[in-house]
Formats: sequence, C-alpha cells, structure tokens
Amino acid sequence: MPNPRSHRKTVHQKRRRPSQAKLGEWKEWLDEAADRFERPDFLADDPLGIPHEYSHPEDVAIAGFLSATLAWGNRKSIVRSCRGLLDRMDCAPAQFIRGADEKDLQRLEGFVHRTYQTEDARRFVMCLRSLEEDGGLEGAFVQAFRNAPDTEGHPGVPDAGVALSAFKSRFFRDHPAGRTSKHVADPLKGSAAKRLCMYLRWMARPAGRGVDFGLWPDLSPAALRLPLDVHTGNVARQLGLLERKANDWRSVEEVTDILRLLDPVDPVRYDFALFGLGVTGALKKTP
Repeated sequence: MPNPRSHRKTVHQKRRRPSQAKLGEWKEWLDEAADRFERPDFLADDPLGIPHEYSHPEDVAIAGFLSATLAWGNRKSIVRSCRGLLDRMDCAPAQFIRGADEKDLQRLEGFVHRTYQTEDARRFVMCLRSLEEDGGLEGAFVQAFRNAPDTEGHPGVPDAGVALSAFKSRFFRDHPAGRTSKHVADPLKGSAAKRLCMYLRWMARPAGRGVDFGLWPDLSPAALRLPLDVHTGNVARQLGLLERKANDWRSVEEVTDILRLLDPVDPVRYDFALFGLGVTGALKKTP
C-alpha cells in the first residue's frame, strides 16, 4: 500500500486568510442560515431520514452508511432504494450483517440503485462484517483518524484525506474490491468523498437539534470536512468561500479551511447553510 504521507502535497494548497471584516460577514450570514436549516423537518425526503427510523446505535450506523453510499441521484429515488435495500435485510441491518448466510444473501439478488448492484450489496455485507473485529464502522473510522497525521496548518486536526483513504483500504482488506471499489471514495485520488464526509457528519456531530446523531464521541466534529456537492459548491463559490472550480478534495480542504475560521469546533455545521440555501434556491443576496 502506498505511503499516504507521500501524497499530502497533492491534496493540500496554500491557505487563504480573508479579512476579519469578510469573516464577520460570512459568519453572520451562515450562522443564521445554519440555524434555519438544521431542523428535523430537514429529514423529509432526505437519506438521513433512513437511519432515524432505527433506535439501536449499530443499526443506525449501518443503515446510515448504506444510505450515504446510495445518496446520489434524485432524493426520492435514493430514499426508495435505501428502504428497498434495508427491507431485504428485514429492517435489522446489524443482525443481517453479523449473521447472514448464503440463503439470506440471496435476498439481495436483483437490487439495483444506479450503478450499485447486487454484487456490490453482497460485498458490502461481507466487508461490513469484517469490520466487526475493529469495533464495527465506528472503530474503523476512529482508528483511521487517530492514525492519520495532522492536517498541514492545523495542529491536532487529523488529515481526513489520509484517514478516509486508510478506511477504504481497511474496508476492502478481507474482500477484494473489484467493481465495488468505486462505491467507497478515496480523497488521495482526488475524490471529494462527499458521501463519506456526509456520513461522518451524521455520526459525529451533536444530536441536540434532532438531525445528526452524535453517536461517535471519539471522532471530533473539528476533524470533519464539508460534504461538497453541486449545491454546497455553487453556494460556497457565490459567497466567495471557495475559489477553486472543481468539486474535488482540494476544494473540500479549501472551503473547510474557511469554515474552520468561522467555527473551529464544528465547521461542518455550515453544511446545513450551504446545502439548504442551494437546494431551496433561498440565496437572494451575498454578504
């Protein structure tokens, strides 16, 4: 496996430092928008609503990971596919992952969501099962972040690109990825890893507002990166938070660096502001 440290210069760039006046304008605007959109009604027709249908932490974590994995395309189609996949697991994903035999795995036959097909669903089950020896998804992600070097310019903040790449390697370690490799992103290859960043936001951010879960206290919200997609990217560029044009990992680091200046403890709470303003078309003016 390549040394992840050798890739770091390809995924980081010189940090921008906007004026205090500009930071103040952004913070006022985005604080208001984040409060407006981080509400339980945000969950309607959103894949995050799927893990909210479960109560046991293991079920939440697995349902969330599968839902985040399928989260591309039309939102209603995503939710329908997520429920379809979990229905095939008898709506008990942790138990299914832990104990499904070949007969049980036959229930996954015929599942398709865009390019995610039966073969991918079966391999995900086996890979998730192999994570049990590391403490499941939580243990695997926490270990990956704990072992990552610090982000350049941010002492004490793990390099999320290195951590997510390490998680992918661990995920497929016992079951070769094959065609399924494309369904787990690798930031060290340039991917924005939107779905992984989104999933970690769900699991690690505080649950006080009834949206994210706050289930993983050993993964600090300060270590998270913005889930960058067409909505968050477009709004970030319109506001001047992001200059880079491509929605890639360098852009994720650039915009998260700015958001960290606004809130170093919980920078990706502004995902609600950027996504909400983008998906609703509510952005009427810029600071």
